[in-house]
Amino acid sequence: MEKENLKKYSNVEECPVRNVLDKIGNKWSLLILLILEEEKVLRFNELHSYIVSISQKMLSVTLKSLEADGLVKRTIYPQVPPKVEYELTERGSSLLPHIHSLVAWSKDNIRDIKQSRKDYEVVSQK
Repeated sequence: MEKENLKKYSNVEECPVRNVLDKIGNKWSLLILLILEEEKVLRFNELHSYIVSISQKMLSVTLKSLEADGLVKRTIYPQVPPKVEYELTERGSSLLPHIHSLVAWSKDNIRDIKQSRKDYEVVSQK
């Protein structure tokens, strides 16, 4: 590999692939974006009810990360108790076609992937 490529991929801050995928490639971010696409606007507890297996802390951390990257907009309404809603930004919406491609690929390949995992487990236990 050329030295320029080594430099390009080794610097996390300068590598767009690592920089962006570190944020959206986690267990929850893509799922949150897909839910917000379908539901348009959701409050925290509504969003949590869609993903019952995520802790409230992890949901909060993930939403803050998506907000920091400009993918999700958080709106706070000044009332008692405070009302907070989440929705996709234009940037978040622009990511959706790529997510849909990944979802389609996943659906097309999940059976074979699961079989490969089983096969690998059998071989690696020998």
